[in-house]
Amino acid sequence: MDWDKLRIFHAVASAGSLTHAGDSLHLSQSAVSRQIRALEESLNTTLFHRHARGLILTEQGELLYDATSGMSKRLEAASARIRDSEEEVFGELRVTTAHGFGSLWLAPRLEHLYGKYPDLNIDLMLEERVLDLPMREADVAIRMKEPSQADLIRKRLMTVRMRLYASQTYVDNHGVPETPDEMANHRLICQGASSTQVAAGAAMVQWLLGHGITSRLNVNNYFGVLQCVQNHLGVGVLPNYIVESAPNLVRVLPEVESAEVPVFLAYPEELRQSKRIAAFRDFIVEEIQASRRRSEGDED
Repeated sequence: MDWDKLRIFHAVASAGSLTHAGDSLHLSQSAVSRQIRALEESLNTTLFHRHARGLILTEQGELLYDATSGMSKRLEAASARIRDSEEEVFGELRVTTAHGFGSLWLAPRLEHLYGKYPDLNIDLMLEERVLDLPMREADVAIRMKEPSQADLIRKRLMTVRMRLYASQTYVDNHGVPETPDEMANHRLICQGASSTQVAAGAAMVQWLLGHGITSRLNVNNYFGVLQCVQNHLGVGVLPNYIVESAPNLVRVLPEVESAEVPVFLAYPEELRQSKRIAAFRDFIVEEIQASRRRSEGDED
């Protein structure tokens, strides 16, 4: 197949319009239309349904678009790798992580990264869904579970535990439970069973519910749980990394916590030499080490 025709087909399929695709390719609508017609003739099939509202892919068109999408992402990866071998640390870096970790731990620290590399452009994608790194849906991921995808470089960063926290105002008004059974007199704030959450956190919630808790507030991510706790609605199940960003919280039942949850950084093998990836990885490691030093200092 003609690579140029495939490139034009991909642009049309992405835009859903000959005109919009022509604008992005700097070609006339008629030139784009001729290329699509020639590609359809070479494949002996129809790739688009023509409608007044635009173009819709046929079943055969969907198959070809899947293939060109994969090609496009691979070419982007190759281009990024070539640039990274020659450039300083600047340009786009697409980072994906969960809502809680991204908003409560990572985002408040990004000023340190920009302080070193002001020309870096971070595209922070907070997703509970695991993005496909080999297919370049993102460049680097931080996850509360070791990635299972092939062709990834993995680095274990730290461990997290789920613990119980309440606001100072809440404990002043309602008291502090001294035993798990006394949690029956308090509202438990946690992620719901239908939410994407780490297994250790889910197991901890189920254990607490076995102690007669009747009032419960379910939220679908830890950022939401934190907002409810800070607004004095009850006792929340939260990851221990939130303590630095929310020093006003009081730990409840300190003997109750989840099993350790590993936190991994991962990126595609083909980006091993990327200066942007290396800069981000080193930044994360430095921030974790600094956090540990602060924690040890507080304990002293």
